[in-house]
Amino acid sequence: MPRSRGHPFSFTPNPETVSALRIGIAGLGTVGSGVLRLLDRQRDLLSDRAGRAIEIVALSARSRDKQRDVDLSSFKWYDDPVSLAEDSSIDVVVELIGGDEAPARELVEAALSSGKSVVTANKALLARHGVALARLAEANQVSLAYEASVCGGIPIVKGLREGLAANRISELHGILNGTCNYILSQMRDTGRGFDEVLAEAQALGYAEADPSFDIDGIDTAHKLAILTALTFGTEVDLASVHIEGIRHIGALDINYADELGYAIKLLGVARRAEDGIEQRVHPCMVPKHAAIAAAEGVYNAIVVQGDFVDKVNFVGRGAGSGPTASAVVADLIDIARGIRLPTFGVPADKLVKAVPRPIENRTGAYYLRLMVVDRPGVIADVAAVLRDHQVSLESVLQRLRAPGDNVPVVLTTHETSEARMTAAVAQIGALEVVVESPRVIRIEQF
Repeated sequence: MPRSRGHPFSFTPNPETVSALRIGIAGLGTVGSGVLRLLDRQRDLLSDRAGRAIEIVALSARSRDKQRDVDLSSFKWYDDPVSLAEDSSIDVVVELIGGDEAPARELVEAALSSGKSVVTANKALLARHGVALARLAEANQVSLAYEASVCGGIPIVKGLREGLAANRISELHGILNGTCNYILSQMRDTGRGFDEVLAEAQALGYAEADPSFDIDGIDTAHKLAILTALTFGTEVDLASVHIEGIRHIGALDINYADELGYAIKLLGVARRAEDGIEQRVHPCMVPKHAAIAAAEGVYNAIVVQGDFVDKVNFVGRGAGSGPTASAVVADLIDIARGIRLPTFGVPADKLVKAVPRPIENRTGAYYLRLMVVDRPGVIADVAAVLRDHQVSLESVLQRLRAPGDNVPVVLTTHETSEARMTAAVAQIGALEVVVESPRVIRIEQF
């Protein structure tokens, strides 16, 4: 397929409207199989919308003989996925293998270097190597498209790069992982503990056998790093993302949050401040009336703050065969139409190195849960530590009384700095009357 040698980014329809866009797909798991089904079922619709047919030429996966619900016999097969990049009959490589190194990285690099556009759902690859791959795509005047890598069927990449392109974005926050959102929603709705709900999520296929990638915040961090680059025109900087997961969230915290008028969500937050750009992933208490609190179960939600549009909300299914396949094929339609945009919204040589804003600079309110020995003077001792660190209390909850036994005490603070709160919690945790590590959750007033 000829490529334009004019302006480095093309916005005009491809003149070869009669020729099909020929694709090769590497990876035939849940998403890959979904792409095959979607391309088959929507064939005529896609041809009308793209101005040309989208045809599969070749496939690659770990096993050719695995039982699948689609007929693969009419396609070329490559045992080595990197070989897709060498097939001259392919215009676009769809990478659905996953992982940030070989073979996915080798395949994408080879495809871009050979003048083939790439569509990928690989968030880890982009979070670690996105800028280098964007430069490679631009050098070869092809597309690197990745709508499916962040939030499945939600068109957040197109929303930021195209729909909100006229705005300066000051903040983005969102639920970027459906597994964690399902667990926290079920804990609240059923009163069950974290371990029990996690086991259920694994049985239902919402969580992997090893769930650490999701519940420890790593998946959310990959997505946030990509969105931050796209939102602020910065290089992808995964190393600067502050990451916490949800393992420490207990049923008590869920109940107290509800009583205080909050919902607990694992959020990714990217915000521009005078002293840098903050990127953080951690559980947050958000007001029940906040838009982000309404997203339940496996749904994702993102709120973007722009200077001309104010707040824009994106909500939808963030994973699964259908939603993610929809995002993959949306990118294929753009390529078929001849639309080629900068990978991260601006040319790669205009991406700047962001000044990371450390988590210690965060200011806001906090929830603090303590398990203490119930005896006179405990609250006074805790309050004295907070006072010494210039942390002001807003409320104290102690529902159970059992003199001499261990009881929970919940405190919320007025706005203070992360550095002060961290120092105060460390000193409180060392008090003789505190029998468990304090549980701290940041409160965000969205």
